[in-house]
Amino acid sequence: MKFPAIAFSAFLAATPVTAEESGGTSPGPARQAEPSISTEEIYSLGKSLFDTYAPESIKAEYDFISPEAFSALTGRVQSALESDSWAALVSCVPALREALATARSTPGGADWAGWLGERLDLAEAAEEILGAQRNEDSPAPVPLTAPTPTPTPTPTLPATVPRPPDPKSAPVSAVPHLAHWQKRLAGRPLPPRALELLPLLKSIFEHEGLPAELVWLVEVESSFNPKARSPAGAKGLFQLMPATAESLGLSTLFPDERTEPVKSARAAATLLRVLHARFEDWALALAAYNAGEGRVRRALAARQGKTFADVSLTLPTETQLYVPKVLATVAHREGIDPLSLPAPTALR
Repeated sequence: MKFPAIAFSAFLAATPVTAEESGGTSPGPARQAEPSISTEEIYSLGKSLFDTYAPESIKAEYDFISPEAFSALTGRVQSALESDSWAALVSCVPALREALATARSTPGGADWAGWLGERLDLAEAAEEILGAQRNEDSPAPVPLTAPTPTPTPTPTLPATVPRPPDPKSAPVSAVPHLAHWQKRLAGRPLPPRALELLPLLKSIFEHEGLPAELVWLVEVESSFNPKARSPAGAKGLFQLMPATAESLGLSTLFPDERTEPVKSARAAATLLRVLHARFEDWALALAAYNAGEGRVRRALAARQGKTFADVSLTLPTETQLYVPKVLATVAHREGIDPLSLPAPTALR
């Protein structure tokens, strides 16, 4: 059976630019739109690149997919991420694996591989967590012949030594699934360009009063690819949506400043500073970065919550998995407790 290969270059033409994505206004004299090219021309170019440069092993396993089919795949994934159904996201795992394998082997696919790889990582983590929960809920098998237990004396603790707490009464983590992500990320290698871009990005975050360690958000957002893009219209290291980027002073036309590391880092730092000021908590600020400030505010109000754990289950599946992953990435890369990240400092 041959799986469809992804026409990444052609997909650009299959995603219409909305008024929101273009800023809702016509470009001014200092901001020119990118040169237009027809859908047919882009699709033909993508197919020509695939036919010319894709390895024979890839051609033998994959067929070239239409922009409409790729839109259907990404739409299905995005719908699952925006819902509260982890099972819907898990069902996308096989298709995401196939698409990612093709993206990594097809000219023009690198800029989409980050989005596909990140969503696959979230989906596989959801699959693992759901599997672990099912195992915990299943009763332990009863042996046919139970061995006679040997009684062991219970040691008596001195009155001055407190007994260990009952695990069942232990408080719920402020960030659900953080421990799972810390285990999953153990040993994961650095993304390409991480060491090259880290000094620059950390210096910008520090200048903007943010903890430098928080810059590892970039690994989750774009895997340190300045040209990374998503089917929803996000672009750059920090995957800023067009409307958000323009509200932060970035041009999203030609040239698109979201792909410039310095400008995008300053914009993202500004946004993170604002979100932390409003929620006074990094987990909630990250949730708002992913799902939107309004969505998080409404969730907190509806549940009368104060922490991410209070409202996690009312947020999109993507956000439920994204927040612990970002914090676990900070812990993995910096060797620190991610819940101890300091609040932003006053700007110099």
